[in-house]
Amino acid sequence: MRLGVLDVGSNTVHLLVVDAHPGARPLPAHSHKADLRLAQLLDASGAIDREGVDKLIETVKVALESAEDKGVEALLPFATSAVREATNADDVLARVQAETGVELQVLTGVEEARLTFLAARRWFGWSAGKLLVLDIGGGSLEIGYGIDEEPDAAVSLPLGAGRLTAGWLPNDPADPADVKALRRHVRAQIARTVGEFSRIGAPDHVVATSKTFRQLARIAGAARSADGLYVQRELKRRSLQDWVPRLAAMTAEERAELPGVSEGRANQLLAGALVAEAAMDLFGVEALEICPWALREGVILRRLDQMASE
Repeated sequence: MRLGVLDVGSNTVHLLVVDAHPGARPLPAHSHKADLRLAQLLDASGAIDREGVDKLIETVKVALESAEDKGVEALLPFATSAVREATNADDVLARVQAETGVELQVLTGVEEARLTFLAARRWFGWSAGKLLVLDIGGGSLEIGYGIDEEPDAAVSLPLGAGRLTAGWLPNDPADPADVKALRRHVRAQIARTVGEFSRIGAPDHVVATSKTFRQLARIAGAARSADGLYVQRELKRRSLQDWVPRLAAMTAEERAELPGVSEGRANQLLAGALVAEAAMDLFGVEALEICPWALREGVILRRLDQMASE
């Protein structure tokens, strides 16, 4: 059947259409994205402002039209940290449903981590052994670790690249004192979780998902996205450590000129790099592999599993 996943994230609203059935690899058929930046449309009280809700509703309507045009039989709509943590989340969800008919499922941070882990496990298979999976989104950092399809440990931290940029790096280029303060904050947050994972033992394979990690790997020399899904892409901690001060010295416009860096995400890349560097350092990761599948694929795979058992 043709499934559609509507992902209302902190940065983008993304419709992914796939052809899928239980026991088979989902085949991408169509992708539609809109840069909404919900995490940056919050008012002083932490609510998504009226303009933001209006934009979200219009974006969902456009995505629905696209899904209908592509023959989607079932839509799996969900929202992540920007909606989850908004102080008016219930009102936002009610308006979206009333005006579009779409009932967004709000995922918890731990659910995000678990579904992303499932996608990575299915991509790399059982031979990967114990997996450590890192995912930097716009609003949060998810970490999953385990040997099965369900992680033995999963956490979500409020360390998304968009959130941190808005809250800690107001200047362009960034003020060195702000970068130093953010680095301390990020490392303190991640360090609190390391013990929970280290008790399970060292991972056999470390992988990362998300656009932030893909862009960091690309500027560090990894293959282009145009080279295909099956090209191995790696990010080494040493390369990342070399890039962090360089990114900190650049303006967002200058970062956007780097290979693989989109104009819309360039302002967030420094914060994302600080999170990636801290995670790799504190977890003792010298190199990680970029996984093409992430949360959206995890949602699809979970739905296919449910269909197979019905």
